Amino acid sequence: MNALTETFLSNNHIVISLAVAVLLGSLIGLERGWEAREKKAGERIAGIRTHALVGLLGGLGALLSQTVTPWVFPALLIGVVAVNIVAYRARMADVRDYSITGLVGVLLTFCLGAVAVAVDRTLAVAAAVVTALILDNKQAIHGMVNRLQAHELDAALKLLLISVVMLPLLPNQPMGPGGVLNPYAIWWMVVLIAAISFIGYFAVRVGGTEKGLLFTSLFAGLSSSTALTLHFARQSRRVQDIDHLLAAGILIACGTMFPRILVYCAAINIDLFDRLVIPVAIMALTLYLPALVLWRRYRTHQTVRQPVLNQNPLELGSAVFFGGLLTVILLLGKWLQEWLGDAGVYVLAAASGIADVDAITLSLTRLARDAIDPGTAVIGIILAASVNNLVKAGMALGMGTRQLGLSVLGPMLVSLATGLAAGWLV
Repeated sequence: MNALTETFLSNNHIVISLAVAVLLGSLIGLERGWEAREKKAGERIAGIRTHALVGLLGGLGALLSQTVTPWVFPALLIGVVAVNIVAYRARMADVRDYSITGLVGVLLTFCLGAVAVAVDRTLAVAAAVVTALILDNKQAIHGMVNRLQAHELDAALKLLLISVVMLPLLPNQPMGPGGVLNPYAIWWMVVLIAAISFIGYFAVRVGGTEKGLLFTSLFAGLSSSTALTLHFARQSRRVQDIDHLLAAGILIACGTMFPRILVYCAAINIDLFDRLVIPVAIMALTLYLPALVLWRRYRTHQTVRQPVLNQNPLELGSAVFFGGLLTVILLLGKWLQEWLGDAGVYVLAAASGIADVDAITLSLTRLARDAIDPGTAVIGIILAASVNNLVKAGMALGMGTRQLGLSVLGPMLVSLATGLAAGWLV
C-alpha cells in the first residue's frame, strides 16, 4: 500500500509539474501573441501555442534526462535553438528585423519548463512572470533608457561596483585600536549612504516641480538638503513674496534628515532604534508641522523652480572620502570617549555636525554596539543633527532674505530644544 501511495504521489507530482510547464509557456506565449496580434496566421514565428509546446518540451526533456540519459535535455535544447535560427533566417528575407528578443524568449520558455519539472515549480512560475513583464514593457524600458543621461548610468554602475564587487572582498573582522574598525562594516555604511543619496537624486529628477513643492523638497532632502537650502536662499532674493513658501521647502528637506537617521540606525544597530525613534520623531515633527502650515497658507504662490543639484548621483571619489571620514570619526570617538568620557563624544558630534551629519550618525550608531553607552550615542546623534540644521538656518539667514532666515531659524531652535529634552528623558 505504501509503495502504491508513493508511486501515485510521484506520478501526480510529475503531472502537475508538466502542467505548470505548459501554463508558464502559455503565459509567455500570450504576451508574444499579443505583441504580434496584427500579423496574419503563419507570419508569427512563435505565439501562444508554440510557447506552450516549448514549455512542455522543456519539462519532458528534464524528465527524460532524469530517467533515460542526461543527454536528452542538451540535445533537445540544441534542437530548439536550431529550429529558431532557421525560422529567424527565413523571416529576415522579408523583414529586416535583427532583434533576438523572441528567440531568447523561446529558449527561456524551454528552460523554465525544465525548471518546473526538475528544480522548483514556484521558482519557474516566478521567473516566467518576470519574463512576461520584461517582454510586455518594451516601450517603457526603451523610454527609460532614452531618458537616462550618461553621468546617471555611470553613477548606477559605480554604485554596483562599490556594493556587489568591492564590499564582499573586504574582511569582516574587528581591527585597529579597541577593535572599532571593521573594513566590511565601514564600507557597508558607505554603500548605505550612497544608495540613499542615489534614490533621492532620481526621486527629484523623476518627480520634478510638477509634483509640487512638498514632493520636491521631501526627496531633495534624501539627496542634499544643503544644496536645496542654498538654492532656495538665493531664490528668495530673486523672487518677491515667496519667502514663507521657500522656508517651508527648506524645513521639509531638513526634516527628511531624521527619517534617514532612523534608516541608518535600523540597518546597523536595531537595539539603538527604540531609544532614538521618539526624539528623532519629535524633531522631525517640529520641522514638518511649521512647514505644512506655511505651505497651506502660501501654496498659491508656487513659482519655485526645481532645485538644481550640481552633482552626479554618485561620485566614487566622494564615497572613498566618506569612508575615510567614517574611519577617522570612529577612531576619534573611541579615543575621546576614553579621554573625556561622554563630553568627548558630544564635542566630536557637534564638530562633525557642522559639515555632515551622516558620517557621525553612522559612526555613533556603530560605536553604540560595544564601545560607548547607547544613551550617549543618542544625545550625540541629536546634537550633530541639530548643529547641522542650525548651520543651514545660518545659510538661510546669510544668503536669503531676513524673513526667510527667521522662518527657518525658529523651528530649528525648537527642534534642537525638544530633541535634546526627549533624548535626555529617554
